[in-house]
Amino acid sequence: MKIIIAPDSFKESLPAHDVAKAIAKGVMQAAPDANIHCVPMADGGEGTVLAIAQSTPCTLMQSTVRNALGHPVQATWAMHDTGTAIIEMASAAGLEQIQPQHRNILRANTFGVGQLILEALNRNVKHIILGLGGSATNDGGAGMLAALGIQFKDKNNALLEPVPEALSRLEKIDLSGLEPRLAQTAFTLASDVSNPLCGSHGAAAIFGPQKGATPEQARLLDQIMANYADITAITLGRDRRHEQGAGAAGGLGFAGLSFLNARFRPGVEIVAEFAGLADLIENADLIITGEGKLDDQTLQGKALAGIAALAQMHQVPMIVIAGTLGSNYQALYSQGMTAAFSLCNGPITLQDAMQHTSSLLQDRSRDIMRVFMAKQIKNGR
Repeated sequence: MKIIIAPDSFKESLPAHDVAKAIAKGVMQAAPDANIHCVPMADGGEGTVLAIAQSTPCTLMQSTVRNALGHPVQATWAMHDTGTAIIEMASAAGLEQIQPQHRNILRANTFGVGQLILEALNRNVKHIILGLGGSATNDGGAGMLAALGIQFKDKNNALLEPVPEALSRLEKIDLSGLEPRLAQTAFTLASDVSNPLCGSHGAAAIFGPQKGATPEQARLLDQIMANYADITAITLGRDRRHEQGAGAAGGLGFAGLSFLNARFRPGVEIVAEFAGLADLIENADLIITGEGKLDDQTLQGKALAGIAALAQMHQVPMIVIAGTLGSNYQALYSQGMTAAFSLCNGPITLQDAMQHTSSLLQDRSRDIMRVFMAKQIKNGR
């Protein structure tokens, strides 16, 4: 019996590869002879580098760069054997790196992401996959661009810090110092977000509050990003603020689309391709996956939606274990999900659930597998 275990991470609790291990232990308790394939998944956010590195030949790299508030941080990225670099913006400018009381979205920027890109260029890569997700920033990628040589100036031609607070005075974008190697480098943006840069569905309005922005700050950030997009359009002769993914990672997607000529792809598709997930699923008997919260937003490009599409294509049952079953999770029934189960076995605090995620996953997957095995035995398999 072939079982595919392909979960996303349970954020702030377990990374995807540990989730997969816990589920595999439960499956083996019920079906010790099962042929189990663990495929940790991600959708462009945290865990993307490790998910790819664990599925395909990669070398993990460590670089010291600036975090979103300018402090040194060790960022992990990967070099694939084909010469492609895989970078997570969250490893340099991620929200989880900064304690809630220290978050300052008007000062946070993506400079460290640009430093990681330079590290990759120094190794002569020709393709960079940039994972967008989990950001602490809403700088429109200005910090990244500053690290790559672009200058932002006010009406007096004075240099501005690449942070939203200073970009409110932006009048000119100077491209003369842009790193020349970028012209020979292909960029792919990996994300689960399709929001535009500005407006009611834009980066500041939708994601700003998650990063600590007050309603007033979110409105200000949206105005700053609109002006930034106006000046970018004048500078480049094209306006990409409305394109799919421009609002990802606080507008880092906009910078990639506009200045790096990047193309946008759902992150789960990229991770699945590296893992060869479609081929693994093709003749599988069951897929077990999971994530922290399963709800109607899961359909919007997240990892489980991509796995469900493959399950539906190959007519393989897919069962989800989720920390929380949220609003309208049942919508996935028509998209390839067979059933969904809550991680918890009774009333429990969030802290306890997060502390015991591994053992709870083992219990749920064991019970799921016992039910599945009962059906197989009845059918004589």
